[in-house]
Amino acid sequence: MKMILCVVGPTGVGKTKLSILLAKKYNGVIVNADACQIYKELDIGTAKVKEEEKCGVEHILFDIKDPNQDYSVSFYQKDLRKVLDKYKDRNIIIVGGTGLYITAGLYDYKFLDFDKKDYSCFNNEELYEMCKKIDNNLEIHKNNRIRLENFLNRGGFKENNSSILYDVLFIGLTTDRNILYERINNRVDEMMNEGLLEEVKSLYRKYPDAEILKRAIGYKELISYLNGENSLNDSIELIKKNSRHYAKRQYTWFNNKMNVTWFKTDFNNFSKTVDEVIEYVEENKKI
Repeated sequence: MKMILCVVGPTGVGKTKLSILLAKKYNGVIVNADACQIYKELDIGTAKVKEEEKCGVEHILFDIKDPNQDYSVSFYQKDLRKVLDKYKDRNIIIVGGTGLYITAGLYDYKFLDFDKKDYSCFNNEELYEMCKKIDNNLEIHKNNRIRLENFLNRGGFKENNSSILYDVLFIGLTTDRNILYERINNRVDEMMNEGLLEEVKSLYRKYPDAEILKRAIGYKELISYLNGENSLNDSIELIKKNSRHYAKRQYTWFNNKMNVTWFKTDFNNFSKTVDEVIEYVEENKKI
């Protein structure tokens, strides 16, 4: 196994750009760790890397499922470990903001079999309160119905993720909260200008029952608008709000679950940030 770098951080801090530059520097491949970028056609709303941005770098575990296909963290764990084995003679840069996926793939994170119960008679708020009775420090969002049901089916999480299975350098990008929130808000406006609403309309027509569209930020809010439940402006503001809240949860996960070395993104001189990261990698790499 050569070098594994894992680039993490909240949405909108430059993870994609950094990962490509690191992959070019170290002749590596990039592996996706974003739960929504697994899916084909969810492009604008997930800020998925564009073909012209890849700079010839191989990107893996992007666009591997149709929106109406099931995919879960247990599938990701298996897929990531297959990739790590297949590309063990290459430098690997894992990039994404889905902390649970990264933790499950890189740590000793076990899933137990369980009997699936029917919770269809409960709404998300009721499921969330049921989970909170098991674990008052629950880190699952109340709108993530699948994870809430899985949590209840297992009687709470039964996993062991205390030990890491691979030699990994965790690199985190961060910035001041006000700057991050402004970037998130501006990013949503840019997505709308790029055609996010049209993307959601097309996906909703093709895959009206797709679970990912009901969960993914940027999609579920606009589906509410298409269903006449909210105005367009209210839905856009809700995307921004949910994105900001998600960023806070990302920080909580990465700080609590991983040994991350954080670097403050210099948006005016990104090469300075890249140089700082490369200096850290050179001092700590094990090849």
